[in-house]
Amino acid sequence: MCRMSKVLIITYYWPPSGGGGVQRWLKFTKYLPEFGWEPFVYTPENPHFEVKDSSLENDVSDHVEVMKFPIWEPYYLIDKFKKKGHNQQSDVVRKGKASPLTKLMLWVRGNFFIPDPRKFWLKPSEKVIAEILQSNGIDKVITTGPPHSMHLIGLKLKQKYNIQWIADFRDPWSKWELLDTFHLSWWARKRHEKLERKVLDTADKVMSVSKNFAGELADIAGRHVEVITNGFDHEEFEQHSHLQPDEFIIRHVGVVDELRDPRPVLKAIKELHNEGKSYKLEFIGNVNKTLQSEIEEDDVLRHLITLRPYMPHAEVIKIYRRSAVLLLLSSYSKNAPGHIPGKLFEYLASERPILALGSTEGDSAEIIKEIGAGVVCGPDEVQKLKDALVQMHEDYTSTISKSTPDVSRFSRRNLTQKLADLLNEL
Repeated sequence: MCRMSKVLIITYYWPPSGGGGVQRWLKFTKYLPEFGWEPFVYTPENPHFEVKDSSLENDVSDHVEVMKFPIWEPYYLIDKFKKKGHNQQSDVVRKGKASPLTKLMLWVRGNFFIPDPRKFWLKPSEKVIAEILQSNGIDKVITTGPPHSMHLIGLKLKQKYNIQWIADFRDPWSKWELLDTFHLSWWARKRHEKLERKVLDTADKVMSVSKNFAGELADIAGRHVEVITNGFDHEEFEQHSHLQPDEFIIRHVGVVDELRDPRPVLKAIKELHNEGKSYKLEFIGNVNKTLQSEIEEDDVLRHLITLRPYMPHAEVIKIYRRSAVLLLLSSYSKNAPGHIPGKLFEYLASERPILALGSTEGDSAEIIKEIGAGVVCGPDEVQKLKDALVQMHEDYTSTISKSTPDVSRFSRRNLTQKLADLLNEL
């Protein structure tokens, strides 16, 4: 039996944190041993996260050694601001709207906590990680951001201990649309850019989740950036492959905020209802209050649309399979072309037609079109949405079976093999 190589993964998001940020490295660590790599994880003991999913703790593989260290971050001082201003911040990204208090807090966040409020974990972590590396014989490290302060830990380790280091960017840094909401000073903007460039220049390998994001980073650094997308865990879907929809229901799973506007779909459904075709739509997850009110006050929509709360990931997998159509909402923001919602890959694994609303260009649209997984519509294409829904309903009621697209390249196991190959090149 060959001795496995070792790698330390430094990540802020780890179970019981929920949401898309945790899934990527939770799954990589699951499959890395199959390709000769033993993963170690370093993560905060007391992180501040908005979504909690304790069921994900069951997905942490036994072969993963997780080491936690306390973190101090200023979020407890602005918790009330965050909760009251969450939707406002989405408005800022999309429409430039914010209260004076929101603007002040965003300005403080962007100009004083560079690159982010998790920066205070850098110095106390250095000694702890050095001991972890030495005691376990580890000389390869992966940092994943955001928060991009994780990359500063990798930078420090590289400079001081000459470890081999991969920097994984799940979102942009200096070109991240969120920075535009912080009203950065000239100095703060330059500081972000300088730190980003230092990370990109120093890391042995740089990887990102989409072609667009990788291209932006490559342009900044003048170097190649690997693309390893997110994906789906085939084992989670195989055990539910027998599940089928009981009726024609369109479902969206995840957050619906001001950045992901489903109103064109609602308009299409309402028009179809008035034309004698009634299709049910279900939102699972947090829906912004403005949209909730609009649905409740509409005599037609309130009978066609159901709102359900956030569900643990294990239950969501079953919901995918029980859906007739899966709705994918993409934002119209600056980073939209490179943003691939994690749920897209799980939608693909569910073998259900996808109705995508958002940018008709970019990585998500390219994937859906390339493999024939569904229909992509822009926000002004209500008639196209209506036609797509009618066709999907006809396909649902048809006795003729349709072939399903090959999506194996997006399986977590195959993606982990790409990561292992990257590690082997170090």
